[in-house]
Amino acid sequence: TDANISFVLTDSRSLCFPEETLFFALKTERNDGHNYIPELYARGVRNFVVEVVPDNWETLYSGSNFLKVVGSLEALQRLAERHRDEFLIPIVGITGSNGKTMVKEWLYQLLSPQMVVTRSPRSYNSQIGVPLSVWLLNENTQVGVFEAGISKPGEMMALRDIIQPTIGVFTSLGTAHQENFPSIEAKCMEKLCLFHDTKAIVYSMDDDILTHCLAQYNYQGELLSWSTKHADAAFYIKSIEKKDIETTITYTWKGGKEAQYKLPFIDDASVENSITCAVVALHLGVTQAALADRMAQLEPVAMRLEVKEGQHGCTLINDSYNSDINSLDIALDFMNRRPDQKRRERTLILSDIYQSGETEQQLYADVAALVKERGVKKFIGIGTALVRQQQAFEGLETKFFFDNIADFIGSKVFKSLHDEVILLK
Repeated sequence: TDANISFVLTDSRSLCFPEETLFFALKTERNDGHNYIPELYARGVRNFVVEVVPDNWETLYSGSNFLKVVGSLEALQRLAERHRDEFLIPIVGITGSNGKTMVKEWLYQLLSPQMVVTRSPRSYNSQIGVPLSVWLLNENTQVGVFEAGISKPGEMMALRDIIQPTIGVFTSLGTAHQENFPSIEAKCMEKLCLFHDTKAIVYSMDDDILTHCLAQYNYQGELLSWSTKHADAAFYIKSIEKKDIETTITYTWKGGKEAQYKLPFIDDASVENSITCAVVALHLGVTQAALADRMAQLEPVAMRLEVKEGQHGCTLINDSYNSDINSLDIALDFMNRRPDQKRRERTLILSDIYQSGETEQQLYADVAALVKERGVKKFIGIGTALVRQQQAFEGLETKFFFDNIADFIGSKVFKSLHDEVILLK
């Protein structure tokens, strides 16, 4: 039978909307997705990509579609590749030994005020994570930002075919996974494979090995280099001035007038990552004035969800540094998977979501459906948009809405929180 597929799934624990899900039964060194077909069928999934069709599937799994392939992982990657083909938009592909996730998240913060950005969730940069990330591209997306991580030779070609970046970003060249490569140059050349068909590459001209490898690679696109030493770099840093809690970076862009931005961090990694982000943002049309304004507001990137023990028997999951519907789904999934012997109720505190590309009504209808499917028992919405759209959440048992944080903190609802697992988003 025909089926409408909105979600692709590789981990049975993350199932949310079974009737719209296509499950890929992946075989790994530790597990085999085929073992989870009976459980998923019982939970409502009817569409499966498999390497081995179960015995008596027509009677055991009536009403289902089984798509038999040679390799489930390869099928997932090809599906993502075909999906990527539908989009004629800028796609940023990020690789490097360090800083990929921070650059991706900061690019999201810098670009999202003026364009709809689809990006890799968390650190989805592997052979499985990349296709799951690219699948998130939709008709509202104006720019995609995806990480690509490798650990051994031959892996980058598959990721390149899926991401098909138009802009390449090389964050840094370090020793991670070096044991699998004969030399650091060999690893560098493998990573550069991601950029084969890009129109531009962003990189540090101060990295001699990377600069040498790029020369060997015979790249035909635009080299958007940055440097503190070479005045002919596209982004030439004239000075880096660090104070107690901020760094001022003075630069010229493509030989133009001197400009600067202030960064609310002083560590070297943050400074370098901000420079990489600045080059990409300027290339994509962010003005120098807008760049300076947004750089000053950059927030730290939590590499993983922070879990803290709170007052009155509550556990707080802090994922407040960004908000969009994809990261909300991942955070809710994380909350549901946490072991909790007390079986405390799940509570979500959510603020207004910006720059989604959807209408306000459609966005919060989607949020409400997600919240319900993920088993949230208490919903607390804070923001004028959520107040306007509270009718979308009528199906939830316990829900509260506040115009602002002050109203919430001064309320009985805030004072009554106890023995709950609370996701702050």
